[in-house]
Amino acid sequence: MRGQKPVVLAAALLTGICLSSGVAAAGNDWGAAKPGSDGAGDSYYPQDGNGGYDVADYTLKVSYDPASHQLKGAQDISARATQSLSSFNLDLRGLTVDSVKVDGRGAKFSRTGDHELVVTPSRPLRRGEQFEVKIDYHGVPAPIEDPSLGNNGWQYAQAGGAFVAGEPKSATTWYPVNDTPLDKATFHLAITVPDEWGVIANGREKPSFKAPGGTTHVWAEETPIVPYMTTVAIDKWTFDRQKRSDGTPIVSAFAPGVPDSTKQAEARLPEILDFLESKFGKYPIDAAGGIFLNEQIGFSLETMSRPIYSAGWAGTVPTIVHENAHQWYGDSVAVEHWKDVCLNECFASYATWLWDEAKEGVDLNKQYADDVKKASANFWNGKLYDMGPGKEFTSVYSKGPMMLHALRNYVGEQAFSRVVKTWPSLHRDGNASMQEFQRYTEKVAHKDLQGFFDAWVYGAGKPADQYLFPGGLKPAA
Repeated sequence: MRGQKPVVLAAALLTGICLSSGVAAAGNDWGAAKPGSDGAGDSYYPQDGNGGYDVADYTLKVSYDPASHQLKGAQDISARATQSLSSFNLDLRGLTVDSVKVDGRGAKFSRTGDHELVVTPSRPLRRGEQFEVKIDYHGVPAPIEDPSLGNNGWQYAQAGGAFVAGEPKSATTWYPVNDTPLDKATFHLAITVPDEWGVIANGREKPSFKAPGGTTHVWAEETPIVPYMTTVAIDKWTFDRQKRSDGTPIVSAFAPGVPDSTKQAEARLPEILDFLESKFGKYPIDAAGGIFLNEQIGFSLETMSRPIYSAGWAGTVPTIVHENAHQWYGDSVAVEHWKDVCLNECFASYATWLWDEAKEGVDLNKQYADDVKKASANFWNGKLYDMGPGKEFTSVYSKGPMMLHALRNYVGEQAFSRVVKTWPSLHRDGNASMQEFQRYTEKVAHKDLQGFFDAWVYGAGKPADQYLFPGGLKPAA
């Protein structure tokens, strides 16, 4: 994510014998069936996500009418129970649920809170059991209005289309989901819109076909994806299709009115991906591209394989570098908890420094020294770890890349380059914490980094000179 002002998640079904109370038969280790938790336990957003199961795939069939804003969805979820379940929750905001089936049988369902869909299957699900959920629903999607982060989720374009973008939550506004970074799944979308509208989404483009009410557009994201990184955008797009040298498809879409300068910047995406691959290792996603809105939203977002950009200010090479660096740092390797968000944003922001160094000949040591010289007390007091809910997307864009440049000088070029290039492959398609990154860097550098991380990451205030000016760094004259 990049703000406009950057200081700113089938094996055969086991039938077995269950007691009528939902308690598993004696002599096995399935455990008593009980409700899955209604949250994933993140300290910032404890009610987001759910417990008791792990999703493998979302297959979503949607029809959408831009004139009435009506959305109708039919969803298939493939999942595995991680505990014996008498009921489980999904996250969904607004919209009306018409029916729910679990393994083909009608299930009871209810709504609680502002986004909980509680599903009670006709029989308990046992730990380890794979199951299928089918949900039919409809309604007019609405964004989540957040005073700190702006609108998240399904949003309406001024020209009559729609798009989905938001962090830390977004997907719940248009389909039922386990809305936590800890539960990644593949994502398959077939969406029908009137013929005059085009559609772009995550992953690889599949053949479209005529359907009642218009054209059905099909997209498949086979790289496991965190829910907030799923997207769909509906507009009268101009498409640009190309391929990387390894055959990875690149599809970019430009809304009417997007300037030619933006299209020229996106044309450099193959070069950008090659550069990022040289720094961070093999590109970890199965497709690439971009979605360029003609809308003034306050951010661009690293929606997997196809970042989404605001009009004008965001259609620049540095922003494209930033959002595509996230495909390694933030998308392929997602946060363990939201307090770890520097692992996403600090690295994507530093990627633009690396680009400037390699492509523009910028002296990063001088840039760093100049930034230190002009930094205020408020700047130094910004936190890069456990900054608090609603404050995740602040200092990580400005202080974050400075921290990484200091770390580069503190551990040395060879160790730093090895860390940033191998870390994404070690945690590919998974999650990681800042403490894990610290331990890995210490292992590669053969150096105790507690003092450095305390000074720059875990604490606040201006670091002591030994951490502020390590290696070849020195104060600006």
